[in-house]
Amino acid sequence: MKKKLGYLLVITLLAVMILSACGGGGNNTASGNNTAVDDNMAVDDDMANEVTLVIGHTISQSGNYEANSGKQFRGFDLWMEDVNNAGGVVLTDGTVIKFTSVSYDDESSSDRVQELYTRLATEDEVDVLISPYSSGLTKSAGVIAEQYGKIMIAAGAASDSNMNLGFTRVYQLYTPSSRYLNGAVDLLQVNAPEVTKVAFVYENDQFAIDVVNVASSYAESLGYEVVLNEGYDSDTADFVPFINKIVDAGAEAVLGGGHTTDGQTFARQFYEKGVDIGFFALLVAPPEPEFAELGEAALGVVGPSQWEPLASFSQESAEAAGFSWIGPGSQEFTSSYESKYSEVPSYHAAGGYAAGLMLQQAIVDADSADPEAINSALENQEVMTFFGYFKFDTSAEWHGLQIGHSMVYVQWQEDDGGELIKEMVWPAEGASAPLLYPIP
Repeated sequence: MKKKLGYLLVITLLAVMILSACGGGGNNTASGNNTAVDDNMAVDDDMANEVTLVIGHTISQSGNYEANSGKQFRGFDLWMEDVNNAGGVVLTDGTVIKFTSVSYDDESSSDRVQELYTRLATEDEVDVLISPYSSGLTKSAGVIAEQYGKIMIAAGAASDSNMNLGFTRVYQLYTPSSRYLNGAVDLLQVNAPEVTKVAFVYENDQFAIDVVNVASSYAESLGYEVVLNEGYDSDTADFVPFINKIVDAGAEAVLGGGHTTDGQTFARQFYEKGVDIGFFALLVAPPEPEFAELGEAALGVVGPSQWEPLASFSQESAEAAGFSWIGPGSQEFTSSYESKYSEVPSYHAAGGYAAGLMLQQAIVDADSADPEAINSALENQEVMTFFGYFKFDTSAEWHGLQIGHSMVYVQWQEDDGGELIKEMVWPAEGASAPLLYPIP
């Protein structure tokens, strides 16, 4: 009997030891399984609460728009990196929105843009679109965005005419082209009231044509005689015939241009011809930091800019005006961009970053990743960033037209040591230096 009891005791002890090695008795085992399930559920919940929005766009890696397009999307990529590294956009229900992108080379071609934005909308099924650089390419992309019901931030396109096509989901970042050179005319009138004859020579591009149509009419309304109004092909490399026409017409001031490459060539040849003109304003090219590489040919040239590092928009100024504020200040953005890309940011780069902020603020306001909610938030958006203030026209005729942002005007001057520097010369209340007139 004692022997049997001994066997039973040994068996019982072995059973207890085996159960202990397996994680305890029945209740403890259930508790352990529940803990494992809870951990898995927590991971699943985290995954379910993180949403990745896919942003589609094209970039001009070749062709006329290569330089400015590259800068635009370097700025945009920096925004995406910054917002993702900061933890994304957190909604009130705890959902975290992060971002990724799909992009293709449009080769500065409208036909390629239509093909590729169709691919982005249908095959890639992106959630939001960013426009290519330039008004002409953006027009093509906007048609596709509207066709497939995709929100598109028009990041590098200023033409008014793009926003008069019945779009309902395209939102313009830049000050419209109708207001691009008007400020230069005002600058001329204030600083050189004796000037009466002006010439407009510009690229035969949708953007430049829109700008000059308005600016030339504005100049005439102020009493100026427009002695020359002529366009040149986008691939023009010889501006001497146009410069000769400017001289023959007796112009005292010249306004026009188009984009970076043609603007630089125009300015260089204008200087080489030794034209005696006191005021010279070009689109797009002068605000670019590399414009200074022209040396003496850059001196005195004026250009409209969507943004400059000297701009002083801040959270304090936004609050004083009653606007929402989002993103870094100008100096913080400038420092971050220079650190990443080893170049001074132009307004094209700043605009790319600001396009991301515009979308980010719309998601915050919508408190949702739903495209319809984001679209509604954009329609009602009033926000200030380091790039400036944004607000959109919501009428059926001009839906998405930018009506909040304003231009500034820069001029290349020399500092005390004879080095070329860029100064803000208009509007007067924000000027960092008076206008250099006439051009030396």
